[in-house]
Amino acid sequence: MTTTTTATRGNGSQIKTPAPTRQPRMTLASICKTPRSDPMRVLLYSVEKCGKTTFAAHAPSPIFICPEDGIPPGLGAVSHFPAPADGWTWQDARDAVRALTTGEHAYKTLVVDTVDWLEPLLWRDICEKANVATLEEVGGGYGKGFTAAVDGWRCFLSDLEQLRKARGMHVILLAHSWIKNFKDPESEGWDRYILKTNEKAAGVLKEWVDAVLFAKFEEFANKDARTKRVRGISSGERVIYTTRSAAYDAGNRYSLPDRIPLDWDAFEEAVKAGRPADPAALRAAISEAIADIALTPNVDVADIALKVNAAVIAAGDNSAELARIHNKLAAMVSQKEEVSNVG
Repeated sequence: MTTTTTATRGNGSQIKTPAPTRQPRMTLASICKTPRSDPMRVLLYSVEKCGKTTFAAHAPSPIFICPEDGIPPGLGAVSHFPAPADGWTWQDARDAVRALTTGEHAYKTLVVDTVDWLEPLLWRDICEKANVATLEEVGGGYGKGFTAAVDGWRCFLSDLEQLRKARGMHVILLAHSWIKNFKDPESEGWDRYILKTNEKAAGVLKEWVDAVLFAKFEEFANKDARTKRVRGISSGERVIYTTRSAAYDAGNRYSLPDRIPLDWDAFEEAVKAGRPADPAALRAAISEAIADIALTPNVDVADIALKVNAAVIAAGDNSAELARIHNKLAAMVSQKEEVSNVG
């Protein structure tokens, strides 16, 4: 269909001329296979006093937005935006992001510490603009206040996305966890750790990031053989869990192992290792892992090898899937070494 534009002559009559034909930007010639290496978007939530701020402080050249209570004294000189005398506002947080986006600086990572302390500032901003006392009153109720809050988070994430594109900065969102009952439609419910924000806001945040990480102290349950009483034991180690389980939400796009130490260097190293590698090298590493498992007593390595080989054949040259298989085998080897050391 031909389109036209209309212009008016000096005598008032009109003339129609063909409009420029729009050239499509998405063509077969534009298809590419170049691996992406964008700045990271990470959401880390944890139990209290686990060390999430310390984790983020060791990221490359960090700058903090701290609506919670500032930088812990033990971290020393860490760059952060100053807390206003009358307290942080939602607009202050957005202004800080925009200052980093438009200004010249050497920072490489923005840390928001924490999003669950930032959320009440958003709610207060919405209430003040609507001239109401509580979020439930916004727009006459019916959940309109929480819908407005989700829109507010989307605007904030848009600010962060502009920052990443303009300055190539990593973004780390920190948050606390709390325990809530999960209602499974197919069975009885159970308690699990979740992000300490409104459920709708949590969904938007988790969708935006590349990695949702849950951190906690490594703990075990030990049952006394004589008394049958169960006692909790902590190793003191702080661990990041990277994949979802019945106990917590987690997930990532980096092919990370199921758990890693709560340490930025360990996390960054795992991200680099999880990037697509040579499929042949990954298959060789999988074979070595199976050989390591075969050295463990009382293990049916034949059954494991059969399942793994089937998974490897199904994966083909998909490096991400092969890396996932190798990571699971590596975790099995690690767990068996720990059991052996304890024994």
